[in-house]
Amino acid sequence: MSLSYSKRAQLVECPRDAMQGWKTFIPTQTKITYLNNLLKVGFDTLDCGSFVSAKAIPQMADTKDVIGQLSLEGTKTKLLVIVANVRGAEEATQFDQISYLGFPLSISPTFQKRNTNSSIEESLVTLDKIQNLCLKSRKELVLYLSMGFGNPYGDEYTEETVLHWADEMVKKNIKIISLADTIGIATPDQINFALATLIAAYPQAEFGVHLHSTAINWREKLEAAVEAGCKRFDGALKGIGGCPMATNDLIGNMNTEWMIRYFKEMNIMSTIDEEALANSLKLAEQIFI
Repeated sequence: MSLSYSKRAQLVECPRDAMQGWKTFIPTQTKITYLNNLLKVGFDTLDCGSFVSAKAIPQMADTKDVIGQLSLEGTKTKLLVIVANVRGAEEATQFDQISYLGFPLSISPTFQKRNTNSSIEESLVTLDKIQNLCLKSRKELVLYLSMGFGNPYGDEYTEETVLHWADEMVKKNIKIISLADTIGIATPDQINFALATLIAAYPQAEFGVHLHSTAINWREKLEAAVEAGCKRFDGALKGIGGCPMATNDLIGNMNTEWMIRYFKEMNIMSTIDEEALANSLKLAEQIFI
């Protein structure tokens, strides 16, 4: 029996995050094949690429070529791409296949500069322009609050910091906000507190999590988010990935296989194509070696 939308978990598969820090270039056709297999699995959203500086993230330089070769026929999965500036957003909005534009706003000034080469204040101006582009092109903006649970740079952070910035985003009428554990340092208590507080305070918005974790702490983090009422979860098959602009050591993404298993246990997993999932896992093992 299918689960209602209100109860089931929404899975955002993030091969873009898995690929972006990979040191050897993944051939364009390999990316296309992998992404087309992922589109058959039944994920709600596929974070499939980014329109950012090829110099900064060489692995994503072929996103334009990849997008044009993705087959959306017969899939419920919607495409999301990451943009860091207005130029990238303008490029992304030219593709009818893309439903969501994701923009990373760091609550750490140091990381915002490292990630987008701009200050938080400058990024807020950029964000407004990107939001206008989304409205004009009928795309939806997904706002990532990067370093949402602390940072390694010594920038000031308290639990109130993330609540403040989430409030600012809701005031801008942004409907989807994802709290990003960019370097995998979030504690279950932090995750639960932030999500429970925000979900209760802003029912008009959808709050998700982009968690990075290890085999040791993934379940506690995931449970904390679910117990807080979160329904939107980012992950990547094999738990590969991380932000190359954050630290020298990438902390893996939340492993999608673990999440699927957990959501099945909790009876909040929507239907997925097990054969397509198995095929995608085989491809991932060949790509990420």
